[in-house]
Amino acid sequence: MNHREIIQKLKLLKNPKNVEGMARFGINSKYTLGINIPVLRKLAYEIHKNPKYSNCPTKLHKLAEDLWDSRIHEARILAGMIDVPNLVTEKQMDSWIKEFNSWDLCDQTCMNLFDRTPFAYNKAVDWTKLEAEYERRAGFALMAVLAWHDKNAPDTKFVCFFPFVKKYATDERNYVKKAVNWALRQIGKRNSNLKNKSIKIAEEIIQIYPSSKSAQWIAKDALKELSRK
Repeated sequence: MNHREIIQKLKLLKNPKNVEGMARFGINSKYTLGINIPVLRKLAYEIHKNPKYSNCPTKLHKLAEDLWDSRIHEARILAGMIDVPNLVTEKQMDSWIKEFNSWDLCDQTCMNLFDRTPFAYNKAVDWTKLEAEYERRAGFALMAVLAWHDKNAPDTKFVCFFPFVKKYATDERNYVKKAVNWALRQIGKRNSNLKNKSIKIAEEIIQIYPSSKSAQWIAKDALKELSRK
């Protein structure tokens, strides 16, 4: 099962009606086949179990790169599902985020692959400083999924994210502000200490940026969730 055979299999699963529905939810329809995430997860599982790849991480990594190079939306999500985190380079990560064209591709790649790389925490910060919408979103999405997945990380890892949450809370672009909000909420849900710190950051954002609709929404929405008992 090489990358051409996998792509052919994906094309046979194409669902134009799903593509239309995905477009209504802000997912870029270019190069999109309309395949649901559970179907891709099942295919990723089959690939991992394939003897050709199960005992050869380098071949699996190469397969992921070939799938990404196809430019097909679902093939790229699948690439993130099967790639080998320890073989992923910083250059690859920086290259891939420049080709993010939908929030789901961004989020799926961050949660399935990038958050398990050795560079995850540094990239989360670095990418927030980038100007392109999906590149900056990737930084905050990575913060959110690290807070969700990295159960053993110390609180200090996430406290370091707060200055960037505050700084970019005024970004009015939809996919950035939603990711900033997601990061703040997810950090706050880790434990009582980070919850209190996240609430404090949200309150500071409200005070610092009274005229920013984005900042006000990010902070108030986070407070609403984190204040629940």
